[in-house]
Amino acid sequence: MAEEAAPAVSTLRGELISEMLAVAIIITLGDSAAAMITLYDPSPYATAYWGVCIAWGLAVTIAIYVTGAVSGTHANPAVTLALTLFRDFPRRKVLPYVVAQVAGAMIGAALVYQLFGPVIDAYNASHALTRAQGGAAGVFFTAPGLHITALHAFWDEVVLTAILLLGIFAITDEFNTSAPMANASALIIGLLVACIGASAGFLEGWPINPARDFGPRLFCWLLGWGESAFPGPDHYWWVPIAGPLVGGVVGAGLYQFLVKPYLPRRR
Repeated sequence: MAEEAAPAVSTLRGELISEMLAVAIIITLGDSAAAMITLYDPSPYATAYWGVCIAWGLAVTIAIYVTGAVSGTHANPAVTLALTLFRDFPRRKVLPYVVAQVAGAMIGAALVYQLFGPVIDAYNASHALTRAQGGAAGVFFTAPGLHITALHAFWDEVVLTAILLLGIFAITDEFNTSAPMANASALIIGLLVACIGASAGFLEGWPINPARDFGPRLFCWLLGWGESAFPGPDHYWWVPIAGPLVGGVVGAGLYQFLVKPYLPRRR
């Protein structure tokens, strides 16, 4: 008589650990790439910005491969919100998922600080900057680029995150015959993140994820970056939260109402 298969164990605790780990991976690798472009002169990415974008994209891919089988690797409150509204993700899990994602981002920021702390201090000293003045803040969290106001940045993030969720919903739709197979979807999602960064990253650092910005920003606020973190220049802190949340709903809605109803019917 064949042995009975062990029952699948899927607990909220495991899902939250998975989400925390996923975001920690993304921030550790992504903010380390940001440190490489910010702290070193000449930067190894001075004429190869695409390398930064690929680093962020591959960080997302790795996070999905590590944690996707446990939690689905939302790793982004905008993704969690969109899945709740359009794909029946349980509402009771939304707040715990978001808290885990922000905690993971703080852990990632702490690891980056541990790695690059001496370089950060040397950079600030050589540029006569303090943490309160925002010295090396670009390693950890985003800010408006040249000629970009906070309000303009908000609309940028709506558009960019809408593209992100439009792509994610298409890539992960089992009825979309043009979508990649399951084992390739993580790589394509990572390339989508890299593509968005390559196309518009200089606007405000393409946060497209509230946890990606808020967690490291909160970590830095606690470690002496003060008002340069909260409220940030031009009271910018709310933009990487509100913009992606709105944009995620817009992008997911576009897919659900303008694409999904017209997919070829399966027999």
